[in-house]
Amino acid sequence: MASYSEYLKIAESERLIARLEVYLDLDGAFEPGVLGLATRDARQWGPRLRCFAPQKTMDGFIAEVVKDLPPFVVYGSGDFHHLTAAFLRKTRTPFTLVSFDNHPDWDVRPPYWACGGWMKRALELPNLRRAVVWGCGNFELNWPARMFGSRGVEVFAWKERYPKRGRITHDNWRSEFIRFAESAGDVYVTVDVDCLRDAVTNWENGLFTAGDVSWAISILRNVIGGDICGAYSKPVYERRRQAFAAEWDHPKTPPPDPERARAINTAALQAIWPALSSRP
Repeated sequence: MASYSEYLKIAESERLIARLEVYLDLDGAFEPGVLGLATRDARQWGPRLRCFAPQKTMDGFIAEVVKDLPPFVVYGSGDFHHLTAAFLRKTRTPFTLVSFDNHPDWDVRPPYWACGGWMKRALELPNLRRAVVWGCGNFELNWPARMFGSRGVEVFAWKERYPKRGRITHDNWRSEFIRFAESAGDVYVTVDVDCLRDAVTNWENGLFTAGDVSWAISILRNVIGGDICGAYSKPVYERRRQAFAAEWDHPKTPPPDPERARAINTAALQAIWPALSSRP
């Protein structure tokens, strides 16, 4: 039986964890309180931010929401992945950005804040040492789409998907990642669960398993912050132009059953989140 002092230590540990992580609910991708996380309701922002957002809207979101977020965040669909570039502004030390994603998100074209081009915002940060994406298997790796990709982003793509562009296979990717991790230094990790074969998303799926990504994060020596996004949610938009462009860009697949999608994605989150947030 634990002593009173031990209970105090446990309580303090739980308070510390609460200060370090949060579920930012933009779109109902997960149930409130998923994994026991404190939930911040930001659903009023979801339609305004989805897929891409005007500078004024992002400025308001950063001032009202991002400034108070802890270093580890779970949030919604991959349609919001550009928010990671806003989260990164809170990182003050030199760091390497490690992204697990089926897409490179490296498009240099407008809009300024967009889920498919948020890497260009990350590359503007003076303390970013390196930006690396693991697990890509998307058409953007090939011409002509590749013409619009940022040269500042390193991509470890699947040879199984793109033999000419790919750098990793199921047989060698772990050894490649170990070599990478040895020199990564301080890292910020972002996971878009569309990098997984066993997730339900608004985009195309990759080839990792949740166990693969959990293992990779666990061998990174100093994770100073991170986020997980990419779980499916029903698209809701504020602006007509935003809705038109977003629907045109998305894969044309029938919508999944929301309850089944949430259950599958919660299981993936349960596998990955402890490795990212370093909880026992």
